[in-house]
Amino acid sequence: MEVKARAPGKIILAGEHAVVHGSTAVAACIDLYTYVSLRFPSDSDDDDTLKLVLKDMELNFSWSVTRIKATLSHLGSPFPSTPTTCSMEVIKSIAVLVDEQNIPEAKIGLSSGATAFLWLYTSIIGFKPATVVVTSDLPLGAGLGSSAAFCVSLTAALLGSLNSVHLDKNHQGWLTYGESDLDLLNKWAFEGEKIIHGKPSGLDNTVSTYGNIIKFRSGNMTCIKSNMPLKMLITNTKVGRNTRALVAGVSERSMRHPDAMSSVFNAVDSISKELSTIIESPTPDDLSITEKEERLEELMEMNQGLLQCMGVSHSSIETVLRTTLKFKLASKLTGAGGGGCALTLLPTCHICMMFDCCSVIVKGMERTEETI
Repeated sequence: MEVKARAPGKIILAGEHAVVHGSTAVAACIDLYTYVSLRFPSDSDDDDTLKLVLKDMELNFSWSVTRIKATLSHLGSPFPSTPTTCSMEVIKSIAVLVDEQNIPEAKIGLSSGATAFLWLYTSIIGFKPATVVVTSDLPLGAGLGSSAAFCVSLTAALLGSLNSVHLDKNHQGWLTYGESDLDLLNKWAFEGEKIIHGKPSGLDNTVSTYGNIIKFRSGNMTCIKSNMPLKMLITNTKVGRNTRALVAGVSERSMRHPDAMSSVFNAVDSISKELSTIIESPTPDDLSITEKEERLEELMEMNQGLLQCMGVSHSSIETVLRTTLKFKLASKLTGAGGGGCALTLLPTCHICMMFDCCSVIVKGMERTEETI
């Protein structure tokens, strides 16, 4: 049997980092996906291995199911309907299995993803042989939610292979999970994200699971219905960074300056709420669209200023900001910062411009990939 699943990446319009500390954030999924194929061998194959193939990274992992069971025997039977946090004791046991794979030093950052994979697989499926192949449109570590899309698509494939979720398996083509099944999927994906990032907010996996544009705060999500065209240019600086370290850095700054950082987080919360109100409010004519875009530009600039206060911007991001500002365009980083991607709002009346970079234009819920 083979099950395939996909999950989209995301952009954060407002609220990154502050959302970890209880502020509101606004995010949207984009039309770039991570794909997972899960195939179980037939009885005649006599195969006792669990394989994880990361095609884009040119990495192949292979574990004996007998070895996994011996290492994680205390887990017992799988518990797919009960999303559970992986304890530090189990993480250490899984780390031994991952270390045995001898991941090249240049790709050692992927070890947390392999750890999340083994936890999600054994918790949901148990100790069974299979081959899992992962491919993705999303650049790694660029702020577009690649780890969340991995956890969501993997969980979707794992749960989809069981009878515990309601899917018409005779249907041809992509299926969408029901609301209750999406909640289960999202909770498991969040457990994977915690292994990879330490203390994520849950925003990335939630927007990847539910799609659309969402407003998110402290685990609670509200879908946003956009009443205006929204075009965003996404520029990848191709400067890598470590999300876990950046999130920890903001937390440390918050501990050193609690009052000042509380004011920063409160300001971000207000920006996110106002931004969502603007997006949802009626737009009767072109003049109204222009006025709303001008307000969004100001909010994006304010949000970027607050991200600078948090210490998560980067010279590459600042270069994008200066370049787009020459054309009177507002930009901000998206995701953890420290490099990665920047967002630029493209007003509907603005003349197209030329940049020497490959970017993505997001049109509401659609995306067209172009060299701008």
